[in-house]
This record gives sequence, structure tokens and C-alpha cells, in this order.
Amino acid sequence: MSEIAALHPVVRVWLLEGPLSSHVPSYVARLRRGRYSGSSTRQCLNSLAHFSHWMALCSLTMKSLDDGCIDQFLRYHLPRCNCPGEALRTPELLHAALTALMAILRENGAIAELPTPAGPIADELRNYDTSMRDARGLAEGTRSAYLRIVERLLLYKFADRPVVFGELQPDDVRRFIANQLESLDSISNAKTIAATLRAYFRYRATCGDAVQPLLAVIVSIAHWSLASLPRALKAEEVDRLLSSFTATLQSPRRGYAVVRLGLDLGLRSIEINRLQLSDIDWRTGTVTLKRTKSRQQEVLPLPLETGRALEAYIRHERPQTSFGTVFVRHLAPHNKPMGVDGIRRVVRDAFMRVGIPHGRSHALRHTLACRIVNQGGSIKEVADVLRHRSLDTSLIYAKLDHGALAGVALPWPGSAQ
Repeated sequence: MSEIAALHPVVRVWLLEGPLSSHVPSYVARLRRGRYSGSSTRQCLNSLAHFSHWMALCSLTMKSLDDGCIDQFLRYHLPRCNCPGEALRTPELLHAALTALMAILRENGAIAELPTPAGPIADELRNYDTSMRDARGLAEGTRSAYLRIVERLLLYKFADRPVVFGELQPDDVRRFIANQLESLDSISNAKTIAATLRAYFRYRATCGDAVQPLLAVIVSIAHWSLASLPRALKAEEVDRLLSSFTATLQSPRRGYAVVRLGLDLGLRSIEINRLQLSDIDWRTGTVTLKRTKSRQQEVLPLPLETGRALEAYIRHERPQTSFGTVFVRHLAPHNKPMGVDGIRRVVRDAFMRVGIPHGRSHALRHTLACRIVNQGGSIKEVADVLRHRSLDTSLIYAKLDHGALAGVALPWPGSAQ
């Protein structure tokens, strides 16, 4: 294989004589299907070779290989690695390459599939998912996030035995939360876990279970509603942002169209990610959102500048692909839609280029809302444009209605006015 012939001799030996040698052809075939560039192919194969060399040093067999081994390699071997200088040591590249390796090994039956809940736990998760979908109308992404945490709780308590909810004790919940925060001790993670468990226990209450003692041990994380200000962009920051998509970038038209959709229509990253070519009606000048957070279909007007940005990208820059999504990958693996993380990265990179510190894609929605308010629009108009189901969600933008706030501001004590 020419891809392997281009590698350093030491790396080639690790690859062809190591414990992963029989799976190298499958890995190379995957790289070819994805039309990876020569440099990316070499990086992936170098990652595979480095990991194979480490497996040999640790006498690690294929039968004992799992995702924990990759974590051990990246966490403990890489920081103190003294392998020959040809070994790749970039954590992000190694993680991506080895994640693909694990998928190939599972497809080939070389290692076991990821464990999935079965029996009583699977039944419980299915019932809870149905309740979230039908009774609460939660979107698929939200339900999946909730189910992941509930699954961990049920496996923590009821692994290999029936789910008897009455056996779940407050101490079990305390220990589970502490265990989860050991792996990621952050305020956002703590809030997510607390909200998920509360929602699940309230569901169990509708099934007739006594959940009050369990709810009592879930501590509320300090959070004051509407305490912060939305991080909106100023007019000159918007100009700098839109001007940053120059011909020196790899996909300037795509990035420009993504940002315009956020600024002009207030689309969320996941809504941009899910947008299909068939959702754009060029004759009537509308965009139909069929896969929204609220699970409702929305028809939005397509502003002229936004339409021109989309047209320029689709006509002149969008690669040929069998997918109907508007935004597709320009880098390997090719012929695939952009992921939602890719959309966010486009916006984040643009923020970094022009020196804007609050570089989250949601800032584009905030900017649109603040522009509506400061031009005399009502909070109800903001809620309609941003497609908030509750008016309370939009109330935070009342803080940025400078004209209205100036009218109710009291004079400072001791001032002349």
C-alpha cells in the first residue's frame, strides 16, 4: 500500500508488525473512502502505529482492547511518552484516529460492541423516552441527553438485575452524583445532572412511586434567573465579523452563509446543521424549518442578503455530495454533512479571527434579538422571531431596551438631576 510506504521506517514496523497489523488494510480502505489528503492519511496511520507500539510495550492483546485503553494511552502514556521521535504526539489527532480505529474493530468483530442496556433497564428507558416525547414534547437531542444520565443511574444501581425503583435510596443518589462530578466537576455538568434527575424522579412520581426523599437530596446549583446580560455583538463587531470571510480561507462562502443565517434569521446551530436544500423556496423567498427544537414546522422569510450568501455558497463552493443537507464537509471524510460541532466551530473561528472574546454561536441569536428591541420592537416580536415557546424566555432582552430603561431610571442620590 503506497500510503504505508510513505511512512518513516520505524513507524512502518510498528504498523505492520504490531498487534493491529491485520486491521491496517481496513483502516487504509476507510481513509481512501473518505478521500483523506496525503498529510491527513500519514497522521492517521502514524497515530495507529504509535498506539500499536504502546500496546506491544504493555503486552495488551486485542481481546482486552476497549475505549478505556485509549483513555489510558492519551492520559497516562502521552504526557510522559519516550517513544522514538517519529511517533505522533498530538492528543486531538490521536483521539480522532483511534476513535475511528475502534469503530472499524467493532465492525470487523475484533472487539465487543459497546454495552447497551438490555432487559429491564432498556424497557425503563424506552418508557421514559416515550413519556418525554409524547407528554412533554421534548426534542430528540434533549431526550438523548436525559437518557444517557438516567441510563448511568440505572446501571449504577440495578446492573444485572430487575429495576425496582423503590430500592433506590437517597444515599444511592448522593453517591451517583458525586461519582459523576468526579469525571467532570463543573457548574454546567452539575446543573445538567440535577435537572435530569429531577425530571426523571417526577416522571416516576406519575407512575405512583414515592420520590420526595430522592428529590430532597438533589442540591440546587446557585443560579439567578435573568441575572446576566445577553452577549450581543455591537454594530462594528458585526461588520468586522462579516468582513473576515476573505478568499484566504478554505471555505469563505460557507462560513459567511452560516453566520448570516444566525444573524439574520436567528437560527440555532443545530437548525443550520439540519437545513436541507429542499427547505429553501427560492421562488417565494422562504425557509422552512422542519426539525426545530420545539418539534414544530416554521416558515421564515429569507432576507435578500442571506439568500445571496446561500446562493453563492451552493453555486460556487458546495462540494458534490449525495446528501441533501445545505452545509457539507470540505475536508475528509468527504461526502458527509457538517456536524453541529462543525457549524459552531465555523462561528467560533470567525470570532477568534476578529478578536471577539465571547465566541459562542448563540451570540448571533442574541445580536438579532437586541437589534429588534433597540429598534423599537416588543418582547413579543423577539419571542416570535427567535421562536421561543414561552415569553419568559425572551424577557432577558428587556434589559437591553436602552430607551425604555432610560425613561424609568431614577436619579442618582446627590446628583444634580
